[in-house]
Amino acid sequence: MDPSLIFMFFFMPFFVNCKDDEDGVKFATKCEVCKITSFELEEKLRVTRKSHQVIESCYSLDACNKKTKYRVSQTRLEDSLDELCERMLQYNIHKERTDSTRFAKGMSQTFETLHGLVAKGVKVDLGIPFELWNNTSAEISNLKSQCESLLEDHEEDITNWFFKHQETVDLRTYLCKDKYLKDSDATCLTEPMGLPTSAGATA
Repeated sequence: MDPSLIFMFFFMPFFVNCKDDEDGVKFATKCEVCKITSFELEEKLRVTRKSHQVIESCYSLDACNKKTKYRVSQTRLEDSLDELCERMLQYNIHKERTDSTRFAKGMSQTFETLHGLVAKGVKVDLGIPFELWNNTSAEISNLKSQCESLLEDHEEDITNWFFKHQETVDLRTYLCKDKYLKDSDATCLTEPMGLPTSAGATA
């Protein structure tokens, strides 16, 4: 049997089924964008939540008279927001999944299988060069762009949550359910975060 036919037999049904639009591309919904963005921000904040660092506000070389705990400072929030949307590029689209877990870190199960076939010498033709298989997909580039817009448009909401509400409500509820998705579908917020398919995937 022609090795390329092995790929056609096992994987053609998958690619036919995932054709949600002309190119099989299904961009993140508002719900998915907010869910992932809020998760990543809370993860970054979690790293520094027990910090005992104290920062000083200096108005001149001789005037450093205001001390603030880093944990409750604007600086901590800004540090956590810095390059937050770059973290979207750690995600991949897992087209074998149908809910919001299709956005997850690590290689999708389908591409893990395809790479395994190539490693065994099977000819696999996706219509693009092998070296481009792991390039950032249109869905992930769009996810990053939507994340940037979300942070820009809801900077005040995020700041209010950080200083006034984070001890009583999670960001997913405060920002996504109550603000960003107030008049939109928020179903995905009850779904778990997508998990990598392999233990060695980037966390």
